Amino acid sequence: MRVCTLASGSSGNSLFIQTNNTKILVDAGISLRQIKSRLENLGVEISDIDAVIVTHEHTDHALSIPKIENTTYVASATLNIWKDKVRNLKEFDTGNSFTVRDVLINPFSVPHDALDPVGFTFETDHKKLSIVTDIGTSTSLVKERLRGSNILVIEFNHDEEILKYSSYPWELKQRIMSRLGHLSNRQAATLLADLLHNELFHVVLAHLSEINNSPDVALRAAYSVIKKVGVENINLSLAPRKKIGEVLTI
Repeated sequence: MRVCTLASGSSGNSLFIQTNNTKILVDAGISLRQIKSRLENLGVEISDIDAVIVTHEHTDHALSIPKIENTTYVASATLNIWKDKVRNLKEFDTGNSFTVRDVLINPFSVPHDALDPVGFTFETDHKKLSIVTDIGTSTSLVKERLRGSNILVIEFNHDEEILKYSSYPWELKQRIMSRLGHLSNRQAATLLADLLHNELFHVVLAHLSEINNSPDVALRAAYSVIKKVGVENINLSLAPRKKIGEVLTI
């Protein structure tokens, strides 16, 4: 399995997954031109993509969905949003697994202020990738679904102190900090502590706020919990906002 973020953050999100037989795009929150360009940097054409899978309907995750002609999977609760806009549309039921060629995909509910926001796990050849961003708080279900991951893409959105003193309006700060908002570094690190195990090889810190966080602060929070738990051989990386991230292979 090969994994690479194409964009991450409030300005747009997209992630590429490749297995032996399948190429998948998770979200398309940047322009189609940018998606094509960044895929080309990976040696992939947009026409090669077998499925585009959408976490939720917010623009920073779904901007280019109406323009993409590839088979696109959306949650049943959001079907009415897309049915007159997307040519090759399929639906999935949150909580029920489905397959795209050689990949088993498990969508699960996450707390966020969207119609039916989901995280995903992707399994093939006894390897597991998990993605959870745009989540206001961790739940027992989230922890259960993420356990046993070999690669974990997890939201480290904001630092609570930086957000507290930022220029954001108070109403927006409340939304970010709410249980339907976004994970802080502290909350994400607490969740990460529950997921650490000897076969978790790589953790990608995603959806960092450009204003209310910093890469160094987020990385320190993650490194601190890894050191405390004492699990070794885990690599950390940051998902860049406006370019492809590190290409991970398991």
